[in-house]
Amino acid sequence: MTRHNIGFLVVDALAERAGRPIKLAECEALTGRMEVAGEVVLLVKPQTYMNAAGQAVAPLCAKYGVNPQEDLLAVVDDIALPFGRLRLRGKGSSGGHNGLKSLAAKLHTERYARLRVGIRPEHPVQDLAAFVLSRFSTAEQTQLPQVTARAADAVTAWVQYGLEPAMAQFNV
Repeated sequence: MTRHNIGFLVVDALAERAGRPIKLAECEALTGRMEVAGEVVLLVKPQTYMNAAGQAVAPLCAKYGVNPQEDLLAVVDDIALPFGRLRLRGKGSSGGHNGLKSLAAKLHTERYARLRVGIRPEHPVQDLAAFVLSRFSTAEQTQLPQVTARAADAVTAWVQYGLEPAMAQFNV
């Protein structure tokens, strides 16, 4: 229940909607499957440190024949976005996010989709790392179900309709 794990909370929301567990251990990750509009979706929760997520994701892409440039969506926290704001992109730099750096290094590309979920504090904080690794505030916990549900909707839209329509709907 820390801000750094908001991506896991979104994946959990997707799994809960599908009524499917995420419990199969493979390639240093826990995985589960769901279906969206006839597409089988592999839900992944790397069991490495978040900053080494590429160690789990790259072998899974190879195992399942996933082309990261077309079929991978990473869901991550973003300290630069206000709490709950979503930003979906098809490619880009890590923006300082070490988990995205790890993915790019292990996948040998920055061309994979990413959904950034905002966690920026309302007030300046001295230690950003400590803030990111801390638990959600009471106010954030109240909003969290709506934030994770909206992010799960964005993931579903990306699978069902593609990047551009999902961006138009959720990057507001």
